[in-house]
Amino acid sequence: MTADMGLLIRNQKQNGCRGVNNNTRDSLINADDGLVVLDSSLEIMSFNPAAREIIIPEPRYGQKLNFSSFIASPYLSMLEDAVEATLHQGKTRVDAKAALKTTSGKSIFIRYAIHPLYETSRVIIGLIFSFKQLSTPPVSDTTDDISNSALIKHQSLLEALPEGVFTINTKWRIASFNRTAEEITGYSRKEVLGRYCWEIFRSDLCDMGCPLRTAIETGKSEMDQDIRILKKEGAQLTILVNIGVLKDENGRVAGAVETFRPLTGERNQPDGTKQAHAFSHIIGNSRPIQQLFALMPDLAASEVNVFITGESGTGKELFARTLHDNSSRARHPFVAVNCSALAESVLESELFGHEKGAFTGATKARAGRFELVKKGTLFLDEIGELKPSLQIKLLRVLEQREFERVGGTQTLPLEARIISATNRNLALALKDGSFREDFYYRLRTVPLAIPPLRERKEDIPLLVRYYIQFFNTTCKKKVKGVDPEVMALFSDYDWPGNVRELERTIEHAFVFVKGPIIRMENLPHLEMVCKPPASETPHNAKPGLNTETILKALEKSDGNRQKAADLLDISRTSLWRKMKTLGLLD
Repeated sequence: MTADMGLLIRNQKQNGCRGVNNNTRDSLINADDGLVVLDSSLEIMSFNPAAREIIIPEPRYGQKLNFSSFIASPYLSMLEDAVEATLHQGKTRVDAKAALKTTSGKSIFIRYAIHPLYETSRVIIGLIFSFKQLSTPPVSDTTDDISNSALIKHQSLLEALPEGVFTINTKWRIASFNRTAEEITGYSRKEVLGRYCWEIFRSDLCDMGCPLRTAIETGKSEMDQDIRILKKEGAQLTILVNIGVLKDENGRVAGAVETFRPLTGERNQPDGTKQAHAFSHIIGNSRPIQQLFALMPDLAASEVNVFITGESGTGKELFARTLHDNSSRARHPFVAVNCSALAESVLESELFGHEKGAFTGATKARAGRFELVKKGTLFLDEIGELKPSLQIKLLRVLEQREFERVGGTQTLPLEARIISATNRNLALALKDGSFREDFYYRLRTVPLAIPPLRERKEDIPLLVRYYIQFFNTTCKKKVKGVDPEVMALFSDYDWPGNVRELERTIEHAFVFVKGPIIRMENLPHLEMVCKPPASETPHNAKPGLNTETILKALEKSDGNRQKAADLLDISRTSLWRKMKTLGLLD
């Protein structure tokens, strides 16, 4: 018997460990099993050599044990709930299973038990955490075979996709990893297959709000969520992910598939592309943007609720994240929730969390975003889509700074800062009562209106330059700029999709550009190419611009388009657009 184990037994005798019977105590004192005794604050009272070897590299008495440092995220919530039930209700948890990250960096499966530790007065003073390594994962080989066969069925198709794609089975192990995923992350397929996804991506959401877990648990897809990961060499990268659930031929969930690509937007600039006219990663030199830049430092330093408005694609989440990154909360999580993507009942559980049995399908307790974000920033996007019933509940949370899980009775504190956003004009919603006035004014302590790109067109050259630099890095090309005709078209166009549409347009051009200059023929056949600008409406467009008229003008000007446009009293861009519509371009 080790000295540490002797100390454990002495502590048990002194404190009257009534919560553990003799048979259990004998099973705990096993040299092959890991064992740690913790007080009610989860500080270490004792441990044995197996625990020190596997989970605590340099243990010391009084050190607080952080379960999240060695228990893998899909199992962490269940274990933490069991710890809470043991400390507060005296409940014992036995024969539970989890994936454990060892001090050597490897992952193993364990079976663990948690027992309360009592004083003679029956006051719980701590707990006993014991675990035993399993030689095989706690699932049948048959299930894994079914999942893996379903996941790798279309591997050849995944290789052709321009986005990174990987799949996991229901045990969170990576089953496929395409070539683009290798290029983005820096990992080879051989390095990742069979490993847990959180070991590879090390995302800021792996331990809270994992979209893969949400997809598998709810059976619903997760769309356009941006998360931050670490590449193999350690560099941080923000990616935009879409997640779907994979099912086998019998309709059983076989795992999930995630597609991802680097999120360019106006953030995550590659080395050497930082703009002079920028605040953090927001680019712009126009007066509306500069006015926002002047507000950002004070807003970041404050704790007030910020209400961001702006059209789709203007970068509302980017502004919210920038406020977070420049605040005292930057070391804590930034969690974004799209309020329009989930049904009301699902969204309530997602925000508040729920207790086991709170509703059909609630097979275990789960923490919500209010808990998981802790002292960070919670970004509620598309807040204008909330139903009035949920508005009332959120209003109470904002006013009282506390909440309860769905089906629970314990009051929990709200420690996070709230930033919300919408692309709706809420004036009508306030008038017809679909959006509560008291909720609206509680959210908008400070309003922040993001201008559309058509109102900041002087920023277009800056953004174009940035995107060219970015896609030169990601696409391994050497594009120098855009043709003046292209820039004139960009300046004429109203960009209904805002900055996001501009990004997609440049990305499309990079697929087809062959030389150093992006030309008209490299642009997508979008509305921006075919539709006249807002200033050239049908009633004031020049009449008679048919094939014959244009050809005569070109003949008179010896094929010079600018001279032909002057003869027709239209701009060169309008002439090009009309020629394209009439099929006169090669």
